[in-house]
This record gives sequence, C-alpha cells and structure tokens, in this order.
Amino acid sequence: MTAVDEALARAWIAAAAEAVRAEAEHLTDLDAAIGDGDHGVNLRRGFDAVTAALGTYTADSAGDVLGKTGTTLLSKVGGASGPLYGTVFRALGKTLRQGGTFAEGLQAALDGVRQLGKAEVGDKTIVDALAPAVAAYAAAVADGEEIATRAAAEAAQTGAASTIPLQARKGRASYLGERSVGHPDPGATSTALILVALADVTARATGR
Repeated sequence: MTAVDEALARAWIAAAAEAVRAEAEHLTDLDAAIGDGDHGVNLRRGFDAVTAALGTYTADSAGDVLGKTGTTLLSKVGGASGPLYGTVFRALGKTLRQGGTFAEGLQAALDGVRQLGKAEVGDKTIVDALAPAVAAYAAAVADGEEIATRAAAEAAQTGAASTIPLQARKGRASYLGERSVGHPDPGATSTALILVALADVTARATGR
C-alpha cells in the first residue's frame, strides 16, 4: 500500500515548505548554538527552490514528485542538509517509482541517511528523529495512513526532543564536546517539522 498519490505528495511538499519558512529563523538559532548557524536559511532556500521546480514539473506519480524534491534539495541546499534531505526524498521517490510501499521508502531513506552520515540513534543527528518515525509508521500502517503518519510525526517529535541532553558524536556539533549538551539537534527538529506536515496533509486528505 502506497501512502501518497501525486496530489498528496505535492500537498506534503507544499506544507513542508511552508513549515520550513515559518520556522527558518528558529532552526537557524538552534544551529547557531551547536553548528554553522545556517540550517534554517539553507533549508528555506532549498524548499523555495523545490516549490519553484514543482510548479513547472509534470509528474506521473508521487514517486516523481518526491524524487524531484530530493534532486532539487541536493543541488540547492548547502552544508550537510542538502545531501541528507536529498537522500531522504530521492530514496522515497525511487522506492515508490519501483512499486514499493511508502513504509519501504521510509526505510530506504533511513538506510541512505545512515550510510551517508555514519550515524545511529543517540549520536544527536537527524537519525534520532527519523529512525523512530520509520519504526512507528511501519508499526501503525495496518491501521491506516492517517494513523501511521501521525504516529511517525509524534515519534519524530519525541526523537527530536530526546537529542537535547545528548552530546553530539557526529557532524560539526561533535566538535563542541560537552557544550553540545542541552541543545536540540537542528536536523532532528526539521525532520519532525517535515513529518508533521505529512501527518497534517494526510489527515486533511482522509477527512479527519
């Protein structure tokens, strides 16, 4: 069962772009505390580029929309975010285009991020939000897409919050050592934002 069709994929990316724009300053502030201070700015630039690209893009499927999103983010977003989010959406798109399920696409996205960043849960990265979200979606998908996407969003939010007491072991934040403790990871935070956007548009599409 595929969670999204082309219309829902477009709605998700539009909602994610809106959320990123609204929270760009906050994300940048979070990154200023433990990173380069450009996460929100870079991600907003990337999703603005995605919005423009999809506006003129003829897609045949959700996989096309998500793949185009990933390719655009990869080329337009600086720092670590471009490759990471590019990997997420390209993996989703590829899986759906090949006839796989959305759950399989999420797992492929997580596998790709882990391979790229060599990170696991507890390292204070995007994986801390994405891994529990993927597991929660897979566990709930038999109950329907609205329930599964909400479970994924809530798991991602919990995962992002769990990074606050952690000491970073990957990325630029790891250079700070113990000073990285007490701050949420910006990538985990933006991952939660994007998955909340998916849950919201799925709920609207199913009339809940």
